Amino acid sequence: MSAERVHLVRHGEVNNPGGVLYERLPNFGLTENGRTLAESAVRQVPLDTISALLVSPLQRARESMAPWESATGLTATIDERVIEPWNEFRGLPLGGGRFLLSRPDLWKLLANPFRPSWGEPYRDIAQRMLEAMRDAVDSVDGGDVVIVSHQLPIWMVQRAMSDKSLAHWPGTRRCSLSSVTSFQVHPADFVEYDYREATDVGRAVDSGAV
Repeated sequence: MSAERVHLVRHGEVNNPGGVLYERLPNFGLTENGRTLAESAVRQVPLDTISALLVSPLQRARESMAPWESATGLTATIDERVIEPWNEFRGLPLGGGRFLLSRPDLWKLLANPFRPSWGEPYRDIAQRMLEAMRDAVDSVDGGDVVIVSHQLPIWMVQRAMSDKSLAHWPGTRRCSLSSVTSFQVHPADFVEYDYREATDVGRAVDSGAV
């Protein structure tokens, strides 16, 4: 027997006053509003069905997992496979790409947007996320698994399971702060059945994601 559902939860609003691409850099925790968002995400899933928790090792994800641990009494397992993708633009204030206009030395990184050439390949992100999900499903006897991760990894799973091209325009991602993307576990693969956004997410500042 294995888990029946997997819920992929994005972390809450991050304290990022410089608006930099925070990637895997340390010391990017949640704002007060981010903690509120993280708490509201917990209300999107029936707690009595949760049998396992997994979390990215990054601070913003671990802080977003804390309400789930408090609500369920479970201890989350840190899994490196659900971490934010690496990106060559880490620490830069990209500002929607305007910063790049003044940095011709970085233009070579834009050579292949389909891979992409500036960071971890999309196929690698999807593969490691799906491996983590499958292992988590097999680790329990029924119930639901909650995984707190990041925008791009969650979006890669959604596109992969929908048989869509992994290459995409970042502005089209449907994965807001503290959102919950839910998948039913089937013998062949995962099938998405629900997507829920956190309460008052429209007031949050969402900048810095890879």
